Amino acid sequence: MKKLRPISCLIVIVLALSSCARHHEEQYKIGVSQCSEDIWRDKQNAELRMGTYFHGRVAMKFAAAYDSDERQVQQIDSLVASGIDLLIVAPNQVQTISPAIDRAYDRGIPVIVFERKTSSRKYTAFISADNYEMGRTMGEYIVARLGGRGRVLEVKGLEGSSPAIERHKGFMDAMNNAPDVQVVASLQGDWTEASSVEATKEWLRAHPGVSVDYVFGHNDRMAMGARRVLAPHFPEARFCGIDGLPGPDGGIQLVRDSLLDASYIYPTHGDRIIDLAVRILEGEPYQKETLLMSALVTRDNAKVLLMQSQELMRQADQLDQLHHQADGYLHELDTQRLVIWMALGLIVLLVVVMVLFYLYHLRKTALQRERVVSTLWNMGPGNTEPTEKTEDTEVEETVREPLAESSSQSLFVARFKEVVEARLSDSGLTVDDLAADMNLSRVHLYRKVKAVTGSSPVELLRTARLGRAYQMLLTTDMSVSEVAYAVGFTAPSYFTKCFKEEFGKVPGDVRKG
Repeated sequence: MKKLRPISCLIVIVLALSSCARHHEEQYKIGVSQCSEDIWRDKQNAELRMGTYFHGRVAMKFAAAYDSDERQVQQIDSLVASGIDLLIVAPNQVQTISPAIDRAYDRGIPVIVFERKTSSRKYTAFISADNYEMGRTMGEYIVARLGGRGRVLEVKGLEGSSPAIERHKGFMDAMNNAPDVQVVASLQGDWTEASSVEATKEWLRAHPGVSVDYVFGHNDRMAMGARRVLAPHFPEARFCGIDGLPGPDGGIQLVRDSLLDASYIYPTHGDRIIDLAVRILEGEPYQKETLLMSALVTRDNAKVLLMQSQELMRQADQLDQLHHQADGYLHELDTQRLVIWMALGLIVLLVVVMVLFYLYHLRKTALQRERVVSTLWNMGPGNTEPTEKTEDTEVEETVREPLAESSSQSLFVARFKEVVEARLSDSGLTVDDLAADMNLSRVHLYRKVKAVTGSSPVELLRTARLGRAYQMLLTTDMSVSEVAYAVGFTAPSYFTKCFKEEFGKVPGDVRKG
């Protein structure tokens, strides 16, 4: 927990007061039916929640169908039965979800269809990017990169979903204009990396003599799945996808790091969807059809786009943190108490500051250690100091000062991290092994690590393993047991126990969101 400065406390109070006022007004109830759950939709859901902060009378209820038509139909009917005022829905497939959407519309509930189309015209508004244009643009880009001659493999998204249908059509229209570019196959995936891996492996076994120069995946995950299979066989092949998400392992970073040759930003824009929903509910003018603007991501612009996205995410996280603090302090106040709090705002401010100051000192020692370990472990060689100055707390300053004291300490930490990460999957790894790799005695290694980080080598090793496991749970389809063994745990049950102690939840909860 950070110690809030006066200006932050004032923001907390303002948000808290508006939160209390919101609880006493009649709320709009909006249901959101997502066809699946993945990092793209996680980002969109976060934007939808963030958008409610600027519309004080909105409550949201989310459901994810995990690519099941039957489950999504049931969830839509359940949302309607719960008394929602508006439905936001991304249909899993064009045909099968339409009857449930029609039932909601026929009951007088406004329906916003986003990202994927329905076969019915019974909807209030549609908002999405132009999937046909994305497919066509990526096709033309591939033709240009190949110089008008080569062999291309396509990995399509979920069969029957409108983005997959339209991206394929746009891509093939571009290919048809390039007679010397051959599409060797259009494989069927389901938007997951695992589906792309399996489809590509099967194709490779069936066509051992066919080469590939370029692969177009309907999203970045499937492009990376094809890369895992084909790169060892065709080292010169290039790969591109669609989504262009920011953040670790997102499409923008994959392009920046040359793992993908290009991506195409598939905008989430949860903020615009919630703005549209409120306009509909309040009877304001709105557009029935809205196409969102997008952009091609290449090595030329990936670094700038990534920096911009990271700054926007940082600002959104700060606002989200302040809003949750405000709700936590005052969400149970009624109208009479609201009037009293507004009259005695200065007293509330002082009380909040005193409570936070007390809690800050209670946890200061523990946080110092956690921040040191976290800061050190996220450093790479040559990046041993933070590069951006923010509103640092006293705890953060105590972390940075020792980091700046000695370049030799920085090199030591970078080397220790390199040694540990190289052997994370080794379940028999001991401190003696680490010391040998560092050319130090066991005692010397222990003392040096303890002096720099406040933690023992064993504690840092466990932190590294659990951190790698968390990322694997978010970014791969491996089971919990497979992840446990991959990061060096010999028993999945012990891994689960350690994971819960570190993150406050069991591994399976990471994928449940």
